Amino acid sequence: MIEYAQAMSSKAVRSIGILNLERGVLPGGSPPPPRAGSMLDPASFNFPVIAETVAGAWVENVVRGDPALEPAFVAAARRLVERGAVVISSTCGFSIRHQQAVAASVDVPVAMSSLLLLPTLLRHVPPAAKIGVLTYDSTHCGEDLLGIDDSAERARIVVGGIEGGKFWHDELKRPPPPIDVASIETDVGARIRSLRDAHPDIAAILFECAAFPMVAPAIRRQAKLPIYDITDLCRLMIASVARLD
Repeated sequence: MIEYAQAMSSKAVRSIGILNLERGVLPGGSPPPPRAGSMLDPASFNFPVIAETVAGAWVENVVRGDPALEPAFVAAARRLVERGAVVISSTCGFSIRHQQAVAASVDVPVAMSSLLLLPTLLRHVPPAAKIGVLTYDSTHCGEDLLGIDDSAERARIVVGGIEGGKFWHDELKRPPPPIDVASIETDVGARIRSLRDAHPDIAAILFECAAFPMVAPAIRRQAKLPIYDITDLCRLMIASVARLD
């Protein structure tokens, strides 16, 4: 195990470490720079960002859930700590399946998914209110990922996904095309409206997908509801260690 004290005393720049999925490179070009508001954009955190790609982890097999990927997640997390990461997260909320293994392999705070916020958010809103979880693919966002055992609490969580939309299709390609932020906003906005039509008692929205923070400001203006995402959880982790010397 890589010791936290070792990471803190390293000559490497203290950073947030991001476990990135495989993206590949489109013919004739390099990957585009990070989009504003994305997990790989340092401006999202006012803190240095470093990334390691998890070998073999594409959107399709991470969302579906492939236990064979766990050693690759652990290895990439250890590389991040060796490079100076003082907190670790990921670019896919479905990576929560590997939360326990990654957290056990390094001695720095780890939050693989915004879904870790659910127990807290249920207490942020009135007892009769619901939390809407907006996910990349609701067909794979099952009970095991939500982490809520109490049936009454689980009944307060409404899950909706953007499966079948343009962004969903694009991300399944190898390599995927450059991210179309407008299509994310369209798909997410429409799905939230349908969720609220069916469940008018939704009092807050949690974004599972790590691409959704790029449209969070626009969706907040549309929905007029609190919107939480993985960048909020990462900022909390950064704040917990930023002044440690």
